[in-house]
Amino acid sequence: MDVTLTTSRLVLRQPRLADAERLARFLDNFAVSGNLARVPYPYRLADARAWLRSWRPDRRPGETGFTIELPGEGLIGHVGFHADLEGTVIGYWLGQPFWSRGFMTEAARGALEWYFAASDAEAVHSGVFHFNKASLAIQKKLGFIEIGTSSRLCLARGEELRHIDTRLTRAAWAANRATPGQQDPVNR
Repeated sequence: MDVTLTTSRLVLRQPRLADAERLARFLDNFAVSGNLARVPYPYRLADARAWLRSWRPDRRPGETGFTIELPGEGLIGHVGFHADLEGTVIGYWLGQPFWSRGFMTEAARGALEWYFAASDAEAVHSGVFHFNKASLAIQKKLGFIEIGTSSRLCLARGEELRHIDTRLTRAAWAANRATPGQQDPVNR
């Protein structure tokens, strides 16, 4: 499923091998990888190339991911979906130079808009490590609610950490989209 989405400032597209250098540069930053469950630190160019070579564009909606591209800059992050015990999980990261500019909220909103249109799922799960207040704020803006806590391995830190578990239902997504100022048009 080779899908490309555009938001007001971003292009969400399939990952490419040409993204490897920027991918490695941004994930080889503990300020980024230390907030993620499934990314090691250090993160080298070989890690980026291996991950990109494993990418298959013909995945189902619940297994699809998007490179976040800022026109004129290139890759600035990633947002994607994967299957977990709870169902479909959305995960994301953004290169540190692009933090605090609303890019992650915009990208996640675009990906969720696409996901709920492309699937019949009633909910998407996510969460954050307990210290990642910025990511939790993004999720709350998108309509996620806290549903509990768990323990998750953070590969970059090499330890189990307290994780705040969140969920966004299709109904909450629809209600959040209807709130003035909460929409970011997504073009397919």
